[in-house]
Amino acid sequence: LEGNSEVPGWLTALLTEKFFNACIIHEEVKRNEKNVFCLDCCDGICPHCLLRHRSHRLLQIRRYVYHNVIKLVDAERLMDCAQVQTYTSNFAKVVFLNKRHHTRLGKAASGKYCINCDRNVQDSNLFCCISCKLQTIIRTGKKVSNYLRKCDFLALSEPGLEDGQMTPDSVLEPAGSMRTESGSSGGGGAAGYSECRALATTATTEAVRKKRSSSKTGHRSACRPVSGIYNSETTLNRRKGTPQRSPLL
Repeated sequence: LEGNSEVPGWLTALLTEKFFNACIIHEEVKRNEKNVFCLDCCDGICPHCLLRHRSHRLLQIRRYVYHNVIKLVDAERLMDCAQVQTYTSNFAKVVFLNKRHHTRLGKAASGKYCINCDRNVQDSNLFCCISCKLQTIIRTGKKVSNYLRKCDFLALSEPGLEDGQMTPDSVLEPAGSMRTESGSSGGGGAAGYSECRALATTATTEAVRKKRSSSKTGHRSACRPVSGIYNSETTLNRRKGTPQRSPLL
């Protein structure tokens, strides 16, 4: 992508930036990971840099299955994301910025794959990430500008900046499915959430019960038998006999 005059500088920087590394400016400060991208400066910044970029266009970067993703609603304000595979986590649809390395085991006749890197995608999609779509546009001789959108304002979606970590989930999002907050599929809504909380409470109670049981068993085994205690007390309280003195010479 670098050196291509049709690709804007902010897009090249977004796809090549190393996010979630320590910020050089705030190297000695905690929570200094670069999880925000400034489109006006074409650079990744950390939460401590936000004050200097408060009037710039800012894009929140998140981690999903150890790779960089952005929310679909944010990505669509910058470019056309049609036919790019989406994933769901914490009720938010996300797209990968770059392709992920994988072992190619051969294509199945009934499978659908990314036309750029052969990764599995859903039937309605052609690309696994934004980078693969951009590379395909350039390779086929189409104009990149036709797929970009003008965005004069882009702010962080959350008032409190989160750390960007998302629930790991490598399963493709089924069509028409709903996912719970943890990222797993489920059609029960609130009922499914209540069931999960009940299972978690039961498991916790059982674990505490086992811990207490093992703790009591350990204390009993460490103590002496009751009979031994009584025998020792009887021995200690037994009156001594008359001492035997040696005869006088």
